[in-house]
Amino acid sequence: MEIWPGKPYPLGATYDGSGTNFALFSANAEKVELCLVEDDGRETERFSLDEVDAHVWHGYIPNLRPGQHYGYRVHGPYDPTKGQRFNPSKLLLDPYAKAIAGDLDGDMSIFAYPAGDPHGYSDADSAAHTMHSVVINPFFDWGNDRHPRLDYPDLVIYETHVKGMTMLNPAIPEALRGTYAGMGHPNNVSYLKHLGVNAVELMPVHQFVTDPSLEEKGLKNYWGYNTIGYFAPHNGYCSDRRGDRQVEEFKQMVKDLHSAGIEVILDVVYNHTAEGNQMGPTLSFRGLDNEVYYRLVEGDREHYFDTTGTGNSLLMRSPAVLQLIMDSLRYWITEMHVDGFRFDLASTLARELSSVDKLSAFFDIIHQDPIISQVKLIAEPWDVGEGGYNVGGFPILWSEWNGKYRDTVRDYWRGEPAKLGEFASRFSGSADLYAHTGRLPVASINFVTAHDGFTLLDLVSYNDKHNEANGEGGVDGDSNNKSWNHGEEGPSSDESINELRRRQRFNFLTTLLLSQGVPMISHGDELGRTQGGNNNGYCQDNEITWIHWNEDARDQKMYGFTRALIHLRNEHPVFRRRRFLAGDAARGGESDRGDIEWFSVNGEHMTDEEWTTAYAKALTISLNGASIDEPGKRGEHVEDDDFILMFNASEKDLEFTMPQWTHDLQWYRVIDTTAAQPIETDFVRAELLGSPETVTVRSRSIVVLASPLADRSL
Repeated sequence: MEIWPGKPYPLGATYDGSGTNFALFSANAEKVELCLVEDDGRETERFSLDEVDAHVWHGYIPNLRPGQHYGYRVHGPYDPTKGQRFNPSKLLLDPYAKAIAGDLDGDMSIFAYPAGDPHGYSDADSAAHTMHSVVINPFFDWGNDRHPRLDYPDLVIYETHVKGMTMLNPAIPEALRGTYAGMGHPNNVSYLKHLGVNAVELMPVHQFVTDPSLEEKGLKNYWGYNTIGYFAPHNGYCSDRRGDRQVEEFKQMVKDLHSAGIEVILDVVYNHTAEGNQMGPTLSFRGLDNEVYYRLVEGDREHYFDTTGTGNSLLMRSPAVLQLIMDSLRYWITEMHVDGFRFDLASTLARELSSVDKLSAFFDIIHQDPIISQVKLIAEPWDVGEGGYNVGGFPILWSEWNGKYRDTVRDYWRGEPAKLGEFASRFSGSADLYAHTGRLPVASINFVTAHDGFTLLDLVSYNDKHNEANGEGGVDGDSNNKSWNHGEEGPSSDESINELRRRQRFNFLTTLLLSQGVPMISHGDELGRTQGGNNNGYCQDNEITWIHWNEDARDQKMYGFTRALIHLRNEHPVFRRRRFLAGDAARGGESDRGDIEWFSVNGEHMTDEEWTTAYAKALTISLNGASIDEPGKRGEHVEDDDFILMFNASEKDLEFTMPQWTHDLQWYRVIDTTAAQPIETDFVRAELLGSPETVTVRSRSIVVLASPLADRSL
């Protein structure tokens, strides 16, 4: 084979039909070698990249076709005290590799130092023990696929895991379970469609690795927050491990989900990499140009500045890092057709000193980019650094996982003393967090549970975490779960406890789906999924975390309730406001407009004292469907049915007095979380109460009444 000069752009390996161009950035390297390797790591050819433009080393190999494995050896000084860690004995991954083959085998050769001597230098060749970059075929028949471009207010997000979603599903062919093909299989797509969700938020699918410390315990990275390839779909989720098939399979999955009107949002980890701290392996960035890619400690450049708790942080002010992130995001949008991103520990990406800097370079380049700025952008608004909790601190275009919503709703339903004003603000879209920056209710991604923490069933079944299986002596995971076991820790044979637990799950889901903002459901909660009290399943790639689909494990009543709730939300614009309500957030948006009103149990408007009373645990919310002040998608006037929502988180049954204005209307009971049939969205089949003056609401339950527009026109 011969090598031609090639081009410095685009970075990565680019097949054009006649050959492949290679381009690699390294500002401080002295020499770069491109190595072609076999599947087993045997090096077959090596080329020196002698052409360098603006620190990009490049060359073109004619007739080199997709499927070829390759890596780089980068020469330069090895002086960790100066932040320099070049070591040409380590075969390095291309940061722009579109596919990555293989896995680490635990051999010490992937480390730049010998075993037992972290200050030494190892020249052991890592080629046979590391992963390899793969040249891909970029061509794919997308047909008429296009982004659904769903409006934020219409979203119901389903946080899920490619493997955990389908691994135990008998409706998926065995060979496809736990894979992209399984996620896109017609039976899985129809399940999501039938449930009513219209966006899946996939836990990390960028190529990741398992920490050696986990492998020593016989465990495996499950969540995937340990990225090494920002352009490559994780090869472990591909049904066919040959070559670059994971790229094609991922694209087909997206195409299949889009065909059902379901958007694909990726959970992405741009805050750190899998190389860890100074004791970690040399896989890619560390050996390519350590001081360009990583944030090092000032005055002690041997060590990494860590704001993530994972050993390292990418150097966000480095142009090369910013370009890598932007190129990666654009690639997943334009070439892989994804619809948005959830940024893990997003505060880290913009961190300047001790707080989120709204004017940071990261936000600037995102906002000006004509491609990235048009997709869904969701921040996890906290990290482990000083000032790391930044809910409400992000600028326009961004939505956020609203941790305050989660905490407030959990506290309310477990009966903790709390101010109802906080609950009202969270229910009405958290205007106190987002309105001041010009954002809208959709800035709040509302959730009660997520991958990190208890499942919904475990939230009502355990007071304490039970993480013994993680092999860390139970010290891992958060101890402040705001959970309540309702009288017995773990599974119970007491039917009264089980009934209360189910009722509480109904309460949580009803609160979530009827709140303003964007609801997010954690996968399997609708089926009664449990992790046995494990609230930190990051290393449990097994039946602890996977969804169990067998009839004995599936809670069909919970599934039916969840599906009906989503349908109710989708059918009624009063639950999906595009704008904040006009009134004070601490009073739930109530104003003279009357579109939302808050009442005490006696049917009177909430008093100042009632808003701030810590022991108050019951209230009524009225939603006036005739007072929606925002137009529809075509500029039309929007009207909806009227709703009365009665929340009783107390330990007593309460007699709620209906507000005076309701007495002339006909009311149907559409939700009663204590009833044998807890929800009925078809008003024809719902229980007609007439014009009641009072309604009994049992302890720890919700009753929702509806007065249809159709009845008023008769």
